[in-house]
Amino acid sequence: MRDGRLVFSIEAEKDSNYRYMPASPRDLLAALGQIDEVPDAVCVGGWWPREARPMGSAPHACYRGIEPSCIFVERRRMFGQNIWNFSSSHERSHLLCAYGMSGLPNGTPCYALVWEGAIGAFYEINVDTNITLLGNVMNQPGNRYCSIYGLADPTFPKNAPFSRFSDAGKLMALASFSRRSAATPAEEELINFLLSTPDVRLDMYERLTDSPYFNVGVEDADFRDFAGIYSDRIFEAFHAFARANMRKGLPLIIAGGCGLNCDWNSKWVETGLFEHVFVPPVANDSGSALGTAIDAQLRFTGDATIEWDVYSGLEFDANRAFESDRYDVLEAGPDLVAELLVNDLILGWVNGRWEIGPRALGNRSILAAPFAEATRVRLNDIKQREQFRPIAPVCLREDAARWFGCMHDSPHMLFTYRATTTALAAVTHVNGTARLQTVTATSNGPLHDLLVAFRRSTGYGVLCNTSLNFSGKGFINNIADLDTYAVEHGLDGFVVEGHVYLLKASERYQLYVERARSLQTEDAPRARS
Repeated sequence: MRDGRLVFSIEAEKDSNYRYMPASPRDLLAALGQIDEVPDAVCVGGWWPREARPMGSAPHACYRGIEPSCIFVERRRMFGQNIWNFSSSHERSHLLCAYGMSGLPNGTPCYALVWEGAIGAFYEINVDTNITLLGNVMNQPGNRYCSIYGLADPTFPKNAPFSRFSDAGKLMALASFSRRSAATPAEEELINFLLSTPDVRLDMYERLTDSPYFNVGVEDADFRDFAGIYSDRIFEAFHAFARANMRKGLPLIIAGGCGLNCDWNSKWVETGLFEHVFVPPVANDSGSALGTAIDAQLRFTGDATIEWDVYSGLEFDANRAFESDRYDVLEAGPDLVAELLVNDLILGWVNGRWEIGPRALGNRSILAAPFAEATRVRLNDIKQREQFRPIAPVCLREDAARWFGCMHDSPHMLFTYRATTTALAAVTHVNGTARLQTVTATSNGPLHDLLVAFRRSTGYGVLCNTSLNFSGKGFINNIADLDTYAVEHGLDGFVVEGHVYLLKASERYQLYVERARSLQTEDAPRARS
């Protein structure tokens, strides 16, 4: 950050690295390559003491703690100059990330919710940006939430020390299949076992071998019902606390990995308890480094607010060697790309810098027409993931009310809305909702122009939008990886730097070419006899 503005954010998993991996020397070199002066401060987020030992003898904050005593500041040397070494807790990093990115003027009082793998607590932030803990509602809500996916999944090793991080998103999708809201007596007993203990039990699965959902499979209809009920119970525990203790009508800012649960975010809006609800696109730990930097800015300047753009990652590397001769390469104007999508081609879409956070928002995306259920099936096949996973829509802001009942900007795909038409089958989940991203000419000009062109052809300024990444890895960020992905995963082509690369071997592209030639023949003037 420089002068209260986010300059760039580098996440270790991006550029086809494994999800949740630690930062590497390559990431450090990439960061150093983006700065042209020695910084005033280098900031390191807090973590559990045992896991923080590899950081060495430098003062290092812990995972929890909101008091000023949890902040460590000392002078160190970097490139021959004195700098500040700053460290504050992981808990504070979430709070300051959400506050700093919220758009609230500095000193605006608000409520805050941090819910993630370990922390589940409410806070109040006052005019002096002092933080007060209102209550620890539930320890380890994120871990408790995704633990039932491992319970039902026979491929999950029941002696694992904790659940897979990726299971939370899968469970969010499954919960939407739930057909009932009332738990059976056996389910009530299971919920009590899962939620009543201070921490997630290390012997949880060992104690649940007699559960009807033990290794039953995630396709089981009763388990899907239970997933929705269990999700609602966790939300209701926090909602009950807020209803009883948070009555000032202040804004609510949300941070932590559970802030990526679009259903829960929408429920917070629907409660009517808060002036408005803000969730940053980096609600999970992808925003932790940024939150620590904002905390340092607050310490040194008294200002906890920043200017930021969601497209603050690194530029795409289009200079890598790849097998370009297997593509037809054309100028990629919005009308041509829209025409390709109308003809059911599925394309990678690369523009500018990558998105910060885990959601693809139109710079590292896979795009497709939104109409056919078969498109959703093909996209999940391309992504190599379960078929119960939904595909999100990206929509022109001015069309959002018509097709999704959304009356305001929703630029970061963090809330659900109900589809108003059955025409958009590829982007409508089983319960009729959609995890919507809205786009304007200002927020993402190239994607906006493409949506306008697609609307001219179809009447709908809506497209399928899912992330451009190998399974279990972060966004693709170089053309060699993109070429490999297109060939191995079944894209019909991709758009990079104003050009569309169309795979000559793609059956859909071949059909498109044949149709185009046929139309040209039909439209050609006929000779007079």
